[in-house]
Amino acid sequence: MSNQFPALVHPLAIWLQFGFCVALIGLAGARLIRYGDAIASWTGMSRSWIGLILVASVTSLPELVTGLSAVTIARAPDLAVGDVLGSCVFNLAILAAVDIGYRKAPLYGVVSHQHLLSAGFGVILLASTALLLLLDQQGLLPALGHVSLGSPLLLALYLLALRAIYLSEKRLPASTEPEPALMPLRTALTGYALAAMVVVASGIWLPLIGVELARVMGWSNSLVGTLFVALATSVPELATTWAALRIGAVDLAVGNLLGSNLFDLLILAFDDLAYLDGSLYRAVSPLHMLSALSACLMSGAVVVALAYRPAARVRHIGSWASLALLAVYLLNGLLQYLHS
Repeated sequence: MSNQFPALVHPLAIWLQFGFCVALIGLAGARLIRYGDAIASWTGMSRSWIGLILVASVTSLPELVTGLSAVTIARAPDLAVGDVLGSCVFNLAILAAVDIGYRKAPLYGVVSHQHLLSAGFGVILLASTALLLLLDQQGLLPALGHVSLGSPLLLALYLLALRAIYLSEKRLPASTEPEPALMPLRTALTGYALAAMVVVASGIWLPLIGVELARVMGWSNSLVGTLFVALATSVPELATTWAALRIGAVDLAVGNLLGSNLFDLLILAFDDLAYLDGSLYRAVSPLHMLSALSACLMSGAVVVALAYRPAARVRHIGSWASLALLAVYLLNGLLQYLHS
C-alpha cells in the first residue's frame, strides 16, 4: 500500500498545479479587457480594432510562450501545435457561447461588419495551415535550414490580414462622440503591462505541467495539447470575453476572439523557428490536421453568419451558426480522444 500512495497523490498534485496555472491566466486575462477598453477610449481607436490587435495579441501570449517553451524546454512539438490549433477551435466555441448567452439581440446582427475580414482571413490561414501540415508530412515542402517555407507564408498572410483590416477601418467614419476613458492612460498602460507579465510567466510554466500530465495520465502530447493546454491558454480569451460583455463591449469581445485565432496561427511560425530539430510541421502528429480543418469549417460558418445576420434563434437557444460551431467543437474533441 505504501508504494501505491505516492502514485495516487502525484496525479492530483499535477492537476492542482494545472488548476492554479489556469487561475493565474484567468485572473490576469480578466484585467486585460478593462485596460484594453480604457486604452481604446484614450486613443480613439474602435473597439473591434483594439480587440483584434491589442487585446488579442496579449490574450494569445500564453499560446506564444507555451509554444516556445514546449519546443525548446519540454521538447514536445505536439504540445505546441495542439495548443495553437486547439485554441483556435476553443475560441470559436466561446463565440458560440457568447451568442447563446447574449440575450439582448442576436449576436451576429449587432456586431460590426468589420469582423467579416478577420473571420475570412481566419479561414484562409487555417486552410493554409492544414495544407502545410499535409505537404510537409509528405516531404513535399522545401525548407530554409530547419525552418519550413510554410512559416514565412503564415507570416505574410497575417501581415496581409492586418493591413486589409486596418485599411478597412480607416474607411469608417470617425466617431463624433468619443466614449469617456474608464481610467487614466498611465494606469491603463501600467496595469496592461503587469497583467501581460503574469500571463507570460504562467505560459512558461504551463507546457511543463502539460508534459507531466500526459505522462502520469498515459495520454499523448497531441491530446493534452489540443484539449487541456489549449483550454488553459484560452482562459484569457474566455475571461476577457466575459468581462467585455459585462461592460457592453460586444465588438471588443468578438474582435478579441477572431483576432486571437489570427495571432495563434502566426505563433506556429515562431514555434517552427525555435524548433531546431527540423520542420515543426513534419515532426507532429497528422491528427492536428483534423483540428485545423475543424477550425476552418467553424470560421466559415462565422463568415456566413456575419454576412447573413440570422435574426432567429433555434428553439430560443442560439443561431444555427452557433449550434453548428458547438457541434463541430464537440466532434473534434471526441475524434481527438478516440484516435490519440
